[in-house]
Amino acid sequence: MKKISVLVPTYNEEENVIPISEAIIKELTALSDYDYELVFIDNDSKDTTREKLTELCSRNEKIKAIFNAKNFGQFNSPFYGMLQTTGDCTILMCADFQDPVEMIPKLVKEWEDGYKIVSCIKTTSKENPIMRFLRTCYYKVIKKMSNVEQIEHFTGFGLYDRSFINVLKELDDPMPFLRGIVAELGFRRKDIPYEQAKRRAGKTHNNFFTLYDAAMLSFTSYTKIGMRIATLIGFLTSFVSVVIGLVYLVLKLIYWDSFAMGNAPILIGVFVIGGIQMFFIGLLGEYVLNINSRIMKRPLVIEEKRLNFDSTVAPAEKKDCLNDSSESVED
Repeated sequence: MKKISVLVPTYNEEENVIPISEAIIKELTALSDYDYELVFIDNDSKDTTREKLTELCSRNEKIKAIFNAKNFGQFNSPFYGMLQTTGDCTILMCADFQDPVEMIPKLVKEWEDGYKIVSCIKTTSKENPIMRFLRTCYYKVIKKMSNVEQIEHFTGFGLYDRSFINVLKELDDPMPFLRGIVAELGFRRKDIPYEQAKRRAGKTHNNFFTLYDAAMLSFTSYTKIGMRIATLIGFLTSFVSVVIGLVYLVLKLIYWDSFAMGNAPILIGVFVIGGIQMFFIGLLGEYVLNINSRIMKRPLVIEEKRLNFDSTVAPAEKKDCLNDSSESVED
């Protein structure tokens, strides 16, 4: 019997974890030909999310939980959680009901039809129209600038075959960007549309800084155009500066007594060139930060505790775990 894993990352989702678990299990038990596991990975919630997850695990051994020692960010935690699933396929979805639970049977059907990845694409959304517009602009820009395919309005919600999960384990990437990896690695993929619902309860954890972080990670990981533009504009600016400087010098030599333009050209040149330099130094810093984070080889996640996992985990499964306190609520 094939096994379906569903991974749900959480952070301060005390109002959602029990309803989402009930909804997911209802869909999974309706697929009578499959075994299942429901895995939650909690990114150091500050509310009662962990207490509720502990309660869920005590009532159902097929519900598992990983508690991170701290908040490891919006990308590392779900990526790491996917590596810990044991099913023949893994479905990644959010805890706030914005990813429709009723799509699970459709995802499984496409998987059985031979697709290794089934990615869910937000064709419509009930989110803020301004935010929707800004996201659309971002996806259009990054798609044009990227040197690999980029999937528009793909949040990571979808199904991933075990063969793809095994490839993820071999990547050894301390800053994984799943949306780019899915497009880059070239597994047979099916895109299916859906309407993103409003959050059921609680507040969104996205803000300017998290969205900026996502945009910069995507930009610096999958584009070269930023550095190419910096090089081109730097060359053109230097050329124009040299030409203006020579013209100014010639005019000064020819009209030594009458030619007086004051310091205006110099000041304008300093501000314009200085502004361009500062912008591209900042852009270069983003690339350097990306490289620095990758070469440090930090673990994706450090666990504080895990519930209902088999205590005999293969070394390959634990290589990034660094966890000395794994336990089962059954013990």
